[in-house]
Amino acid sequence: MFYYLDGSVAHLGGNLAVIDCGGVGYACLTSLRTLSGLKRGEKARLYTHLYVREDVFDLYGFLTQEELSCFKLLIGVSGVGPKAALSILSSSSPAQLATAIITGDERALTVAPGIGKRIAQRVILELKDKIAKEQPDAAAGLPGAAALPGAGGKPAEAAAALAVLGYSQSDIGIALKGIDMESLPLEEIVRQALKRMLK
Repeated sequence: MFYYLDGSVAHLGGNLAVIDCGGVGYACLTSLRTLSGLKRGEKARLYTHLYVREDVFDLYGFLTQEELSCFKLLIGVSGVGPKAALSILSSSSPAQLATAIITGDERALTVAPGIGKRIAQRVILELKDKIAKEQPDAAAGLPGAAALPGAGGKPAEAAAALAVLGYSQSDIGIALKGIDMESLPLEEIVRQALKRMLK
């Protein structure tokens, strides 16, 4: 329904940002990560998701499309609601979350308040499965990909992590080209690729 809101920040508090768009204040629930990038009285654009259930009609907004993609992925996991998704996104950047999912790092998710081991395991299991089905050849054509056994190796893991964030195989290939896959840790590879995509 709404793709993004573009206006001035009228109010910040708790996990809420109110964006004034032409005299109408839109209340957006959001993560601490997005809140930290907003200033009252300044212009902002939030990418939004309208969450509708029986008696719930909430608008969620994020500074980046990557964070919005992560939010949508998380609320698609059984047993993970918007509150838990915001908790995870307040503790992890999109690159950290994608890396945690691909590497199966439960501890990276359980640092978020209210996220226990069972929820962390479910997030990793369901989203890893989803990416495997949707992007089976995410690393095809990347440097070193031919030498990968199955889905192993940093090029494949980095490609899969970027696929978690909703990028196409062609975008992933371009973003990863020229990054030092050998010496950099996986999270840094993903972070550098994201930086290139946001230019």
